[in-house]
Amino acid sequence: MKRILSVLLVFLMAAPLLAQENYKTLSKEDSLKIYNGASTYDVKSYSATFKKQKPKNIILMIGDGMGTAQVFAGITANGGHLFLDNFKHVGFSKTQSASDYVTDSAAGGTALAAGYKTYNGAIGVDKDTIAHPSVLEKAEEKGLATGLVSTSAITHATPASFIAHQPSRSMYEEIAADFMNTDIDVFIGGGYKHFTERKDGRNLVNELESKGYTVLQDMNKIEKVKKGKLAGLTAYEHNGRAPERDGMLPKATDKAISLLKNNKDGFFLMVEGSQIDWGGHQNNTIYIVEEVLDFDQSIGKALEFAAKDKETLIIVTADHETGGLGINKGNINKQNVKGGYTTGSHTAVMVPVFAFGPGAENFTGIMENTDIPKRISELLGL
Repeated sequence: MKRILSVLLVFLMAAPLLAQENYKTLSKEDSLKIYNGASTYDVKSYSATFKKQKPKNIILMIGDGMGTAQVFAGITANGGHLFLDNFKHVGFSKTQSASDYVTDSAAGGTALAAGYKTYNGAIGVDKDTIAHPSVLEKAEEKGLATGLVSTSAITHATPASFIAHQPSRSMYEEIAADFMNTDIDVFIGGGYKHFTERKDGRNLVNELESKGYTVLQDMNKIEKVKKGKLAGLTAYEHNGRAPERDGMLPKATDKAISLLKNNKDGFFLMVEGSQIDWGGHQNNTIYIVEEVLDFDQSIGKALEFAAKDKETLIIVTADHETGGLGINKGNINKQNVKGGYTTGSHTAVMVPVFAFGPGAENFTGIMENTDIPKRISELLGL
């Protein structure tokens, strides 16, 4: 009975969040289901030659809500190629949570971060609300540099799963406070209000500065930081859509790598393209495609580094698919694509896993989402 009451309490706490997240409002305009092409970008091919069989650094990149249809919509929109073309080791991840056949981003993020299944809504805790360290926290404990980058609030479900331990994803202020319990080197994303406008009266920006962090809100200033710990809080809550962000995600990915690479023992970085999911919730093909292309250009920044460094493994996957996207019509030469949808929510289908770098062969075939952090931990000796 206590267990039932505990889980019920968690879901009641999460209920206001589900009602307030306006990106989950379904779009009604049929025109939004058709992406009619726009400017494209060049995709470079990189040599897959590496120094050793195991990586020194790992970059985990999560396209929230990104299934195979979302990937191919991006391929079509960019004229037939993405930076993902460089990833020759490909597999699939099963995404079910401990409580539901269809996971949410909190349980999906926790599975990718810490290697265990939990109930929908949980952040860094198991089905009995017991906290376990994430791969980021284990990397930090071993002396590696660590970082998080996201286009959502940095306290949102996926990035939170790597650094926080709370029974409900709706506990944004508690999640922000959990950042103070770590020595993460770099984090860039939205959520400024969760650090400053708090019920407990704490100003976590002041606390971060007292711990030696440079805290900035302007991406142009963030790009100029050359060393030290960095907290980039780039939006009051969530960052805007890709056309409004002026390349924030590729720039933040590049900046995080440039700071983390200075650690002689290596680094672990998680980068999330949050809003592919939001386009899926809205059944908005234009939104999805713009976010996939933005995420892919961030992958391009990681690839540019990894190809030169030759000691870095990049893993690209998703926490789940969103929207039940099907591609009903399109033209690669004209870069247009028409999407069809089965739902405004998540689906239970497997999602792709792509890997490039030393150890990439460990991420092929069909696997559980929990296998991904376990294999990361093995490769980094965590």
